[in-house]
Amino acid sequence: MIYKFPNPNLAPKNAPACMGGNLSPEMLISAYKQSYFPWFLENEPILWWTPDPRCVIFPNEIKVRKSTKPYLKKYEVKFSSNFESLINLCFEVRKKEGLTWLSQDIVKAYTELANLGIAHSVEVYDDGELVGGLYGLIFGKMFCGESMVSIKKEASKVALIYLCKTLEKYGFLIDSQVTNEHLLFMGARELERTDFLKLHKTLINDSLNLDFKNLKPIYN
Repeated sequence: MIYKFPNPNLAPKNAPACMGGNLSPEMLISAYKQSYFPWFLENEPILWWTPDPRCVIFPNEIKVRKSTKPYLKKYEVKFSSNFESLINLCFEVRKKEGLTWLSQDIVKAYTELANLGIAHSVEVYDDGELVGGLYGLIFGKMFCGESMVSIKKEASKVALIYLCKTLEKYGFLIDSQVTNEHLLFMGARELERTDFLKLHKTLINDSLNLDFKNLKPIYN
């Protein structure tokens, strides 16, 4: 089933475009394919966003800082080997920080998408311990980033660098959704909505069927 969302060209720039619905796989897939993503606090109605400007990362523009380089070799990185542990780590850390947008309902919904081969994780390990990473969804040549986490120094940065360096040769774009200083520091930039939607339409409908889980993570 395909759910129809409002025309993203007419959506507010810095406010949700619509509300309601559910977090079923069908609705989430429909949303992302139309440039929308859910972003709402726990116990609130589901809010659907497609902001303008849009924060993105072109993988070839990722910045590898001198301070991060030693950790690229120190940590072990795996792709989608334990999605559930990674998203639960994100949930636990956000809960301790008092940020409640990443709820148990979100954990359940995206774990279901992982079981369908749509949601994926980049996991960072230190001596076998999960210390950080990120997760998101893949459609065509678009990686729709959702959340990053780090409980040891530089772990989330390592995850993002490995993701970008591995996906670069396939022509991917990382949709980082909402701008923050950390992402800009890593090389993200903002695109006007019209420019983003043109790229989104092309990349998200690309026929590439990438076996992300079995890719070899690289950092250079």
